[in-house]
Amino acid sequence: MSSYSSNDIKFMSRAIQLAQLGGVKAAPNPMVGAVITLDDKIIGEGYHRKYGEHHAEVNAVHSVKDKTFLKKATIYVTLEPCSHHGKTPPCADLIVKHQFKRVVIACVDSFAKVSGRGIKKMRDAGIKVEVGLLEKEAREVNKRFFTFHEKGRPYVILKWAQTADGFIDRSQEDRKEGINWITTPAVKPLVHRWRSEEQAILVGWKTINNDNPKLTVREISGPSPHRFIIDPNCRIPLGSHVVKDGGHTTLFVKKNDYTSLPDHIEVIELNEYSVRIILSILKEKGIISLFVEGGASTLQAFINDGLWDEARVLSSDVKFGKGLEAPKITDDLKSNTEKIEDNSITYIQNG
Repeated sequence: MSSYSSNDIKFMSRAIQLAQLGGVKAAPNPMVGAVITLDDKIIGEGYHRKYGEHHAEVNAVHSVKDKTFLKKATIYVTLEPCSHHGKTPPCADLIVKHQFKRVVIACVDSFAKVSGRGIKKMRDAGIKVEVGLLEKEAREVNKRFFTFHEKGRPYVILKWAQTADGFIDRSQEDRKEGINWITTPAVKPLVHRWRSEEQAILVGWKTINNDNPKLTVREISGPSPHRFIIDPNCRIPLGSHVVKDGGHTTLFVKKNDYTSLPDHIEVIELNEYSVRIILSILKEKGIISLFVEGGASTLQAFINDGLWDEARVLSSDVKFGKGLEAPKITDDLKSNTEKIEDNSITYIQNG
């Protein structure tokens, strides 16, 4: 077992910090950071900025002006360097080419085309390779990627707002004009940041009909997720935002009865509906993370099937008295709560 120095920990911590800069733009690739040091000083660093572009190791090597230093250098990488030809050449080959003295890796890549092969390739070339430094922290950064490859589905985050008396919405006859807000405007930037961190967002058709949401990122600067809508009987209004605004949108229907949808809307016909089937389609599309925002029956279906990883439940002192009951998680799971003005946010981990 390797004995890591305080500098090793410092440099890997920096690599993990860099990895997170890639964010959702790196998906479906993992977020990876790399730091190159010589005599315990950083001489180069980089991260995977965007899917299809250079990986972290390449960007780090490119940042070193004098490449002759690399033979004496250590490179810290948050994930095992790839060993296969994908959109870019193998990073393990690049490290072998420059004959790094030492490679420190946070965690092994569970992607079948890489898992252990990059490490073997570098060790076979005579390079000292150490694995496991800050592994837990590095896996947390890439929990979406690891879930995708280890569980065969996207990482699923459930989100809803509920009243103090346990309702997610008013009864149809009690709804006032427009949206019936439960939380205050203070949480909107946070919810939009959550959306910007995931590749896809999913709701049921009733959410579109009742609230006409945009399901985009507007309160902060960031990318909007691909919208997926469960719409078995083709009932969403053609005048709704998701139909008219040009954003990437996919409808799941039983039989496509729509006749004049714009080009930005994809329609997928399903003979059978289940959470597992929908997640398998998203996996085929390379979607590694999904933000589920409603409605109650859609959210409860994910809970009942156990096909979720996090829940973020917003609440306030508002009471409806009656209405549509909020989803229920009956398992005793790890959770913590924070306050934003008059709102509470409970974060629940499934496992």
